[in-house]
Amino acid sequence: MAPIVRMSGISKQFLGVTVLKDVDLDLHGGEVHALVGENGAGKSTLMKILAGAHRPDAGEIVLNGQTVSFTSPRDAQHAGIAIVHQELTLLPDRSVAENVYLGREPVRRGQVDRRRMEAGTADLLDRLGERGITPRTPVRRLPVAQQQVVEIVKALSMDARVIAMDEPTAALADHEVELLYDLVDRLRSSGIAVLYVSHRLREVFDLSQRITVLKDGILVTSTQTNQISPDELVRAMVGRPLDAMFPDRAKARGVTRLAIRDGGNKRLQDITIELSAGEIVGLAGLQGAGRSAVARALCGVDPLTTGEFEVDGQLVHIRSPRAAIRHGIAHVTEDRKGEGLALRQTVRDNTMLVRNATFGRKRIDVEQLLRSVRLVSRGTDQEVRYLSGGNQQKVVLAKWLAVKPKVLIADEPTRGIDVGAKKIVYDLLRELADSGVAILMISSELPELIGMSDRILVMHDGRLAGELPADSSEEAVMALATGGSA
Repeated sequence: MAPIVRMSGISKQFLGVTVLKDVDLDLHGGEVHALVGENGAGKSTLMKILAGAHRPDAGEIVLNGQTVSFTSPRDAQHAGIAIVHQELTLLPDRSVAENVYLGREPVRRGQVDRRRMEAGTADLLDRLGERGITPRTPVRRLPVAQQQVVEIVKALSMDARVIAMDEPTAALADHEVELLYDLVDRLRSSGIAVLYVSHRLREVFDLSQRITVLKDGILVTSTQTNQISPDELVRAMVGRPLDAMFPDRAKARGVTRLAIRDGGNKRLQDITIELSAGEIVGLAGLQGAGRSAVARALCGVDPLTTGEFEVDGQLVHIRSPRAAIRHGIAHVTEDRKGEGLALRQTVRDNTMLVRNATFGRKRIDVEQLLRSVRLVSRGTDQEVRYLSGGNQQKVVLAKWLAVKPKVLIADEPTRGIDVGAKKIVYDLLRELADSGVAILMISSELPELIGMSDRILVMHDGRLAGELPADSSEEAVMALATGGSA
C-alpha cells in the first residue's frame, strides 16, 4: 500500500550548519511510525518541514501521490497534516468547541454559529470515543491528557490524515499515559498515519509499528519495530548499548545521612527510611502510591506530622522547604518547568536562585559549577527557556549543587530528556553519591530505576510495601507495587 506521505532526500541547513542531510521518511495510514534520536538529531526540523514551518533546501514531499511544497503551516493543515506540540497551544479561558474551531468559526447570518460549532465538536469527540469532555467545557478545567484530546480533535476538524505528536507524554502522569495509548490506538484504527516522537523507549515499542532513527541529521536506520531490540535501538541512537548507560553501583555505604522512623501525614503512614552517604536508593510505586508524597514530606512541602526525622544523627523538625534546605536536603522536582526553574531568567540566576534566597549572596564560581554538570549553552546569560530539556535539567541539578546538599531527592530526574542527556544525568547522580551525598531517586521507568539503584524501596497505598536488592526484576518490583509479595 502506498504511503500517505513520502519525504525523500530531505536536507536543511541553518547559517551554514547542516541539520538534515538526505533523510527519507514515509508515513502509512493505520500505522504509528516512531521518530527517535538525541536532541539535535534533526527530529524537530524534519517535523517542521512536514508541517510547513520550514522549507527544505533539497528533497521532495509527496502527499497522496502528488508532489507538494508547503509555504506555511496553514498550507500543511489544509493538506491534512497536523502537529500536536509538546507545549499545547490551546486558549485556556475558551471552551473546547471555541478552541477546536479557532480562526475557522462557522458563521450564520453574520454571527458565529455556536450550535453548529458545538455539534461538530461533539461528533468528533464521539468519533474518538471520548465521553469525559463536552464542547462547552472551558479548557482550563481539563487535565493535560484531555487537553491533548482537544488538540487532536482540532486536527481532525481540519480533516487531518497525518498527525505528528511531539513528546506527547512529557507532561502526563502515569495514569494519563494509558489514556494517550488508547487515543493513539483509536487514531491508528481509523486509518490515520501517526508520527510519534518520544524519548521514552517503552512507549516507542508499545505503540509503534515502525521506527526511524536520526543521528546528527543523518538517517541511521528505519525498521519494523519487531525487528529491533531496545539495546540495538539505543546503540543506533547514541553509539553505546543499553547496559552501558548506567554507571557502576556503590562499592560501600557510608554514614546514615537521613532517617525517618514511623513517619506519616495525611498521605503517608508508617514510613521508615534510611539513606546513607554514597548510595542511590530507588523509590518505586504506581501513580498515587505515595512516591512524590514521600519526596514532598522529606523536603518540607507537606511535612510529616508523626514519627522521628534525623539528619546526620541529629533529631530535626522539617516544617518548610527552607528548613529542609538549611539541613542539607535538596529536591529535584518532577515538574522541571513549572516548579524547578524560572524559565525567563538566565542560567546564572537560576543556578544561584536557592543559594541566594537561603544563605544570602555569597560568591561562588558559577562557571565551574556549570562545567561540572556538562551544561551546553551559549553562556550564563542565556535564558533557561531556550535550552534543551536535558540542559534545563542540568541547570536544576547545578542549582542544588550550589547549596552543597547532604541528601538529594530526585523525582523523575530524566523525564522528557533524550537518551544521551539521560546518560549524563546518571553519571552526575553517581558522582554525587560517590562524593558522600545520599540520593533518593524516584522514577516511573523501571529499567532506569533498577539500573541506577543500590537498593529499591516500593510504595503501595501510602505505605512502604517492601525493599528489594539492586538486581531485582521488574516483575518483583511490580508485585510489591500492586500489593502482592516479591
